[in-house]
Amino acid sequence: MSDHPMPEALLFDVFGTVVDWRSSLIAEFETFAGARGLQADWAALVDQWRALYQPSMEAVRSGKRPWAILDVLHRESLDTLLAQHGLSALGEADRVHLTTAWHRLKPWPDVVAGLTRLKSRFIIGTLSNGNVGLLTRMAKNAGLPWDVVLGAETARAYKPMPEAYRAGARLLNLPPPRVMLVAAHNGDLAAAASEGFMTAFIARPTEYGPAQARDLKAEGAWSFVASDFCALADQLGCR
Repeated sequence: MSDHPMPEALLFDVFGTVVDWRSSLIAEFETFAGARGLQADWAALVDQWRALYQPSMEAVRSGKRPWAILDVLHRESLDTLLAQHGLSALGEADRVHLTTAWHRLKPWPDVVAGLTRLKSRFIIGTLSNGNVGLLTRMAKNAGLPWDVVLGAETARAYKPMPEAYRAGARLLNLPPPRVMLVAAHNGDLAAAASEGFMTAFIARPTEYGPAQARDLKAEGAWSFVASDFCALADQLGCR
């Protein structure tokens, strides 16, 4: 066990840290298309969908548009991309099915076992830009044993806005130094650290596919650095 001070709660970034969004979405599109005889570059479409993630949230963060949950932003981005890929004929039911593919993302292989071990000692939950409904259905589908599901609408703020982190600690009745953010993204950890959180970096070097060029290693003086959730559980003394 590390001699480092221990948190009381571990809050987790979800997309990329807990779940393999890219492979999961590509598989969803391929299955969907195979049943309908559709053809497109599904990997490219998924990458483009993810590329619209930050711009769509920035419109909310900046006040250019009213508050909207991530399901709504994902749907708007999908509608744009379907038109660009010649798939405008898809109906409402199909669009809902594809949008909610984000509810069915698969966890990385170490996640369920690692979370189960971490849960034995710490409060564990989400600190995600996802909405509560999305994250709850994801957990149900993937067997993620959260104690609490906190989404962007519980803070009414998208990361890396300070309130996204402050609200997570406040809702758990904890001061920020008693909470640790676990994430595969150095920028997320930097924002959390600036609010007083402890931090843990988990390497997910294939999150963005074989051409990933960022977040390949820890780039800050994080509280903990681990290869996966089970290795983090080892460091934190969880059996």
